[in-house]
Amino acid sequence: MNRATRKKADALYLFLASMFITALIVCNLIANKFVTVDLGFKTFILSAGVLPYPITFLVTDILSEIYGRKRTNHVVMMGFAALIFTLLILWLGSVFPSIEDSPVSDALYQTAYGNSWRVIMSSMVAYIIAQLVDVRLFHFWKDLTGGKHLWLRNNASTIVSQLVDTTLVVCVLFVGSLSWDQIGNFIRDGWMFKALAALVDTPLLYAFTWLIRKRLKLKFAQEVNA
Repeated sequence: MNRATRKKADALYLFLASMFITALIVCNLIANKFVTVDLGFKTFILSAGVLPYPITFLVTDILSEIYGRKRTNHVVMMGFAALIFTLLILWLGSVFPSIEDSPVSDALYQTAYGNSWRVIMSSMVAYIIAQLVDVRLFHFWKDLTGGKHLWLRNNASTIVSQLVDTTLVVCVLFVGSLSWDQIGNFIRDGWMFKALAALVDTPLLYAFTWLIRKRLKLKFAQEVNA
């Protein structure tokens, strides 16, 4: 890989990493709001944080396919550090009282972000486990199929890791405060929605990886670090 192509590869890596971290942080900041998503055949009851979350798994699959396991795991760990930093900033915002004319009062801030520490802590536990599972399974299937069948490793890795993530987040947040039936419903709807998103984003994964390989002049199944 020549110098110009390497610069393109590095710039793309930084862009994908920033997309991943941004989506991850936003997921946690809006997670306290629960919504219904009607897709016609089923109405899902979800945390709003679930809506952008599939983007994180699409990005890690692109990173895994193009940059390999090691550099993808670096992004996963950077996301973990970003969550800790976000938690610190939210806490700092709560330390200083709001002024009388502040558009956001202390009570409103507490309503919006008061539970964020618990959401982020639960998300951090689930996130680090699920993302590492996703990357490991992705490369397991990639090695097993000799780089073929991208659709298989994309969906197999994401569907399993999303189940791990959803179960851990919901259990940490709601065990002891909600019934097991309610917890089961949240896990089912959250996981089904994420699994459906994984199926839908498969054509996007094919398109993005094809375009990236063409731009970076990579051969079939070749990684940037290879």
